[in-house]
Amino acid sequence: MQEEVMDSNKFEMVGIRQEETDVLSAKSISFWGTVWRTFVRNKLAITGLIILLVVMLMALIVPEIWRYSYSEQTGIYNHAPNADFLFGTDNLGRDIFVRSWVGARISLAIGLSAAAIDVIIGVLWGSVAGIVGGKVDNFMMRVADILTAVPYLLVVILLLVVMDQGLFPMIVALSITGWVRMARIVRGEVMSIKNQEYVLAARTLGADTKHLIRKHLIPNSLGSIIVTMTLTIPAAIFTESFLSYIGLGVTPPMASWGTMASEGNEAIMTAPWRLFFPALLISITIFAFNAVGDGLRDALDPKLRK
Repeated sequence: MQEEVMDSNKFEMVGIRQEETDVLSAKSISFWGTVWRTFVRNKLAITGLIILLVVMLMALIVPEIWRYSYSEQTGIYNHAPNADFLFGTDNLGRDIFVRSWVGARISLAIGLSAAAIDVIIGVLWGSVAGIVGGKVDNFMMRVADILTAVPYLLVVILLLVVMDQGLFPMIVALSITGWVRMARIVRGEVMSIKNQEYVLAARTLGADTKHLIRKHLIPNSLGSIIVTMTLTIPAAIFTESFLSYIGLGVTPPMASWGTMASEGNEAIMTAPWRLFFPALLISITIFAFNAVGDGLRDALDPKLRK
C-alpha cells in the first residue's frame, strides 16, 4: 500500500514557534545584568559615577605630572587663579590646584578605607549574630547598642586626641563605631534569609555556619551591603573634612580638603578661592557618591525595578 505524503502546510503550529523561543531566550539576562541596565537608565547616578571617575583620575595623575609639588613654595602669595595657577596660591605661595588633588587622595583614601573596614567588621558581626541567634545575637547586639549610645563624633575626637595625628589614626578612629550600621543591616537581611528553603536544605545536608554565611547569606545580602557601603564613603569623607577643619586631621604640609578649607577660611575676604575650591570638591564628591548610592539602591530593589 502506497504511503500518503503529508503536506506540512495543512498543519498549524500549536504553542510558541522556535524563532519566538530564540527571541525570548536571547532577552533573558542575569540578575546583575538587569541591575546594570536599570542603573544605566538613571541619569543622575551615571552623572555621579562620571564625576567620581574624573575625581579619582585627577587625584592619581595630577600630583605626578604637575609643574609644582604640593609643598613647593613658589614665592607668589595669595595669587588669584590664572593660567599658571589654575586654583590660585595660598599664603605660603603653594599651588592650590595640585594641593587639591593631593587632598583628594587623602580624603578618598580615608573614606574608602573606613568603608572597607566597616564592611568587613559589620558583615561578619551581623552575619554571625543573625544566623546564630539566641543569647549570642542578644549579646552582640547589646555591644552594638552600647557603641551606638556614645556620640560618633565624640568617640572619634577622643581617639584622635589620644593618638597621634595622621592618616592611619584617622582611619582607625572612623572605623571604631562606623561598622555598627552595617552590622544591623546585615543582621536584618540574614534573619530574613536564613529561614528560606534553600538555606534550610543546605543546613539539613550538613552545611556548617561558615558555609552558610559564605555561600548563601552574604551573596543574597550583597545588594544591601553595596548600597550601605556606597553611602558610608561620603559620610567618612565629610567626617574627615570636618575633623581636619578643626585641626584633628593630617599634619602639615600634607593636604586634605578639610585642612585646606580650614586654612582658606582665615582668608575668606581677601582670598576666597582658597576656601572655594576645596569646599567645591568636597561638595561634588559627596554628591556623586550619594547619587551612585541612590542609583544602586533603586537598581537593586525589585519593587523599584518593576
